Amino acid sequence: MSDAATQGYYTAEEAQAVFQQANDAYVREDYSTAQESYEKLIAHGFGGPDVLYNLGTTHLARGDLGRAMLALEQARKQGARSEDLEANLALARARQVDKVVGSTPDEAFLPRLAAATDGAAAAWVFLAAWLLGFALLLLRRVFPSARRTVVAVLAGLCLTAAVPAGLLLGAHIWVHQNVHEAVVLSSTLVARELPRPEARSLFEVHAGLKVQLLEETGKYVRIRLPNGLEGWAERDGVAEI
Repeated sequence: MSDAATQGYYTAEEAQAVFQQANDAYVREDYSTAQESYEKLIAHGFGGPDVLYNLGTTHLARGDLGRAMLALEQARKQGARSEDLEANLALARARQVDKVVGSTPDEAFLPRLAAATDGAAAAWVFLAAWLLGFALLLLRRVFPSARRTVVAVLAGLCLTAAVPAGLLLGAHIWVHQNVHEAVVLSSTLVARELPRPEARSLFEVHAGLKVQLLEETGKYVRIRLPNGLEGWAERDGVAEI
């Protein structure tokens, strides 16, 4: 590597070389080297969806369910969409110790809607439809009278299309601001009644389980499971997606 790379900066060519070296190491089943190289790319600012997906796959091959789920979920959050990603997420979930049954009402709709749709696409559709609709309304008078009705109808269609796109965009913004998801990294994480080590234990969760972060105090964070159970756990035992 060049001096620039060793000082904390990769050129695009250097990053591509490291990425290829990591991929080659993975093919050789040298998972330790592959992991180290992917993590270098992330540390140098090249942690895009492809790098995160490959890192998650490497952790999965090494049996580290917590970090595998974390990297794969981060890849999805950054826009990765593929059958391979979903297959690896399903495989990681199947290997988890915890099989949480049930879901809470607030977990069911908006977060799932946001996870299943593209927020950036919703933003572009909303902006384009809104601007085009108003532009057509403002320019309607410059068209011949015979075409003004058609222009008005087109403007109405654009503004109508902007409504669901705007609602979807609002859902993404709300989820981004209010729903903080994390993955359990510890092999066993104890959730307690209060944020104190001597507090009564409520339940235990294990590596790979996805939870919600509700609030934080000191070295403890209050987590909520998909079935609604809540408790205080050590902050170091989870990582936010």
